[in-house]
Amino acid sequence: LTLVFVWNRNTDKLRESVAEELILHNLPDFTDRGADVIVEVCHPKIVKDFGVQFLSKAHFLVGSPSALSDPQLNQELRQAAEHHGRTLYVPNGALWGGQDILRLNDSGSLKTLFIRMSKHPSCFRLTGDVLSDWTEDEGRRVLFSGSVAELCPVAPNNVNTMAAAAIAAGSLGFAGIQGEIVSDTALSDYHVVEVEVTGANGFTVHTVRRNPAKLGAVTGSATYNSLWSSLLGGFCCRRVCVCVCVSISVRT
Repeated sequence: LTLVFVWNRNTDKLRESVAEELILHNLPDFTDRGADVIVEVCHPKIVKDFGVQFLSKAHFLVGSPSALSDPQLNQELRQAAEHHGRTLYVPNGALWGGQDILRLNDSGSLKTLFIRMSKHPSCFRLTGDVLSDWTEDEGRRVLFSGSVAELCPVAPNNVNTMAAAAIAAGSLGFAGIQGEIVSDTALSDYHVVEVEVTGANGFTVHTVRRNPAKLGAVTGSATYNSLWSSLLGGFCCRRVCVCVCVSISVRT
């Protein structure tokens, strides 16, 4: 893989880590770089504003898949991928067992899916003021419990794991998967992701993943390796591919 550009809203943040010739100052100019794959790890708004344009020129890995909870945007990106012969990739992130969920879904056996994400309150980036009053000694607090479709707009930067699950579990979708986010001041060293799956004839799976993370970190420390692995080998469903603030592009 050959890196062809990196974009950030604040280019000064790239100066010491990215060669000057690779820094893209104006994102609409991505068309001049001839990338084969564009990797977004910025913000859901970039997916909304540029996703269709990206797919007109390259394959697109969506690092902020919570954006896909918008049914219209989801459909527009799928149609763009189909029209231009591109693939829309969604990384696994912290979703453990994504391939198994996809297989269960494709076999028609997936019945329910529930995901709980627990983090230190400093690690959440929520819309509104839900966590504005947290204190270090408050312990555990359920911030939201409901459909992932409703949850994504509340915590767009924190629930990409749930969004990846919604893509893998296409028969349930964002509205059919239940999600819960929990603030816990005891979680100073890691994030916890719990996944509960039920299938036909009493089949059940419950996984618990503890992902090392620093205080204030939106994602765990394993995120980089997970995203890189996803880029190197995804599992595809039609032209949407679920794969195991910078936009990076590569030429294969």
